[in-house]
Amino acid sequence: MPDSFTSTTSTSWGGNILGSIKSVFFGFILFVVSVPLLFWNEGRAVRTSKGLTEGLGAVVSVPSDSVDPGKEGKLIHTSGAVKTDAPVVDDQLAVQATAVKLIRNVDMFQWKEHEKSESRKKIGGGTETVTTWEYKKEWANGRIDSSNFKHPEGHENPEAPPFETKTFVANKVTAGAFTMSQEQLGQLTNATSLPVDAAALEQLPADVKDRFKVSGGNFYAGDDPATPKVGDVRISFQTINPATVSLVGVQSGQTFVPYSTSTGTSILLVEEGNLTAQQMFKKAQDANTFLTWLIRGGGFFLMFIGIFMLFRPIVVFADVLPIFGTMLGAGIGLFAFLGAAILSFLVIALAWVFYRPMIGITMIVLAIAALYWLVSVGKKKKAVRAGMVTAPVSV
Repeated sequence: MPDSFTSTTSTSWGGNILGSIKSVFFGFILFVVSVPLLFWNEGRAVRTSKGLTEGLGAVVSVPSDSVDPGKEGKLIHTSGAVKTDAPVVDDQLAVQATAVKLIRNVDMFQWKEHEKSESRKKIGGGTETVTTWEYKKEWANGRIDSSNFKHPEGHENPEAPPFETKTFVANKVTAGAFTMSQEQLGQLTNATSLPVDAAALEQLPADVKDRFKVSGGNFYAGDDPATPKVGDVRISFQTINPATVSLVGVQSGQTFVPYSTSTGTSILLVEEGNLTAQQMFKKAQDANTFLTWLIRGGGFFLMFIGIFMLFRPIVVFADVLPIFGTMLGAGIGLFAFLGAAILSFLVIALAWVFYRPMIGITMIVLAIAALYWLVSVGKKKKAVRAGMVTAPVSV
């Protein structure tokens, strides 16, 4: 049974035009979605930034060796050594560790489908698309449903492993005299590997022990780990167990709850290591800036794709001669890129008018100037092309 399949399909010029007309509607939706996304993101960013500034002004650093009742309901910062009241245990495989979290990762060796398509334009406006489906045996978490493969024959995956990836959390985790909340524990993500050995294998339940062996610090179900077969299962473990944590939150008894800011945001910070309050708020501000730019990039991309799809019928119409369609597509792509950049900038500026008026107004002026320049360049190019067409030919 081959593990690679290729299919060639053709679409007529009329079919491409119909598809491009449909894409106009989808492009309009993307464009419409991008505008409120960009606007909302600026409001979120400003509210979060102001909230963190407010929190930094209100936070009080306290020692972690005791809980001061006088700080009840106040926003506090503290750092302390991490301790757990008992080992955290995998309730199915009996693996345990002195840690904040124990993570069980279950992977199965199985078939995975990789699809790749390449299209080329044909004279007359049609397109020819070559699609390749390649099937490879790989380790993957959980089970890949092979019934959804394009060619499932000979690439059937077995049933899901008897165990699933799961995270176990210690019942009580303290930092000095304070108890970390479940929300704080959820923010700890720095994991390290926990190898298992023959002693851990002996602790497995009787109905499971005979199916597994130890290989490379993991439990392995299969004949030979060096040459895995479809259906083989590998179970590995990780722990999250920082020696020290720094916490910022509202003191509530011996634990913490989020601090509600006047901007409608909340603050509950956790960092590994011994950090000052200023360092923790700086990291939170940096994370807010990163998220802001990430969403800006996403909003710009949606707008760019939306604008390009709005003009796609023009490109498809010109594809009667592929070279013309390609050149026109490149031009529209550049126009869509510049247009999306300017309009995104303008939307962001309008949002800032509501939150930081002086900066927002300045940004709007710059965006309008850039948009005017883009339109002017377009008019000049159009005039040049018109002059080339109407210019008399001298003999």
